[in-house]
Amino acid sequence: MAQGIYASTYKNGMTYYRVSITYRNKHISLGSTDDENTAIMRYKLASSILRNNKYILTDYNKTDQSLDFEKWIVIMNFRDNGLYFKTPIYLSKSYFTYYLSRQRELFFDVDDMFFYSTHKIFMRGNYLFVNDYGMQINILSRFGIRNHSSLGKDYLFIDGNPNNFKYENIKINNPYIGVEQVIINHKPVYKAKIHLKGYVTLGYFQSIHKAAIAYNKAVDFMLRYITPDKNYSKNYIDAISTDEVEFYYTSIKLPAYLINKVSLPDY
Repeated sequence: MAQGIYASTYKNGMTYYRVSITYRNKHISLGSTDDENTAIMRYKLASSILRNNKYILTDYNKTDQSLDFEKWIVIMNFRDNGLYFKTPIYLSKSYFTYYLSRQRELFFDVDDMFFYSTHKIFMRGNYLFVNDYGMQINILSRFGIRNHSSLGKDYLFIDGNPNNFKYENIKINNPYIGVEQVIINHKPVYKAKIHLKGYVTLGYFQSIHKAAIAYNKAVDFMLRYITPDKNYSKNYIDAISTDEVEFYYTSIKLPAYLINKVSLPDY
């Protein structure tokens, strides 16, 4: 059997071949294949990368492609940067690239390296997520961007590149649930709204924080009187003092449309 190749058998008795290589005292699995020739090609390609420095990062199309592209990135990074990750990360000086596919590269700050070296990114449509403790976590949540936030309205990529996830490149316009910035008389104001068989407008506010508090008050009202079993999320507001939050909460009046549903006085 050729170096780095080990024959095994499936339960049905058929033979397959496991491929691995050792570099810098690190045992690296190169996967398995049912074809011995493919296994040999895979080992030779990995050896050429690691021991002969024959290829550079952008040379994948010049190879026989016997290695999966993700494994190509993993091996290249290990060779060039001395760090072995199981995910397709390639380190640069002040950032790293996560190769989601051969066609799509994502860019992150080095501060995120540990997380993405242990969490594989998946894509479903335009939704990018990782699996963490059995849950699907939107990668935008690491920036404080909520699910269902709208690109261009609630947040934006400053350089226009939706693959650049460096912290300095992401601007959050609206960190709050139930709040939308609108233009009235050529001036920006903040519209608070909550969903009840369609969206109910709670009011228009000069302050984004006050709009967020109006939403929170509406949630409290809904959970107490109208939809106690609904799983609403509330806004966490730490940009203003607790006294200000309490003052706004008390002074805000919910619309009659909600109040009249349960025949209460002004709430």
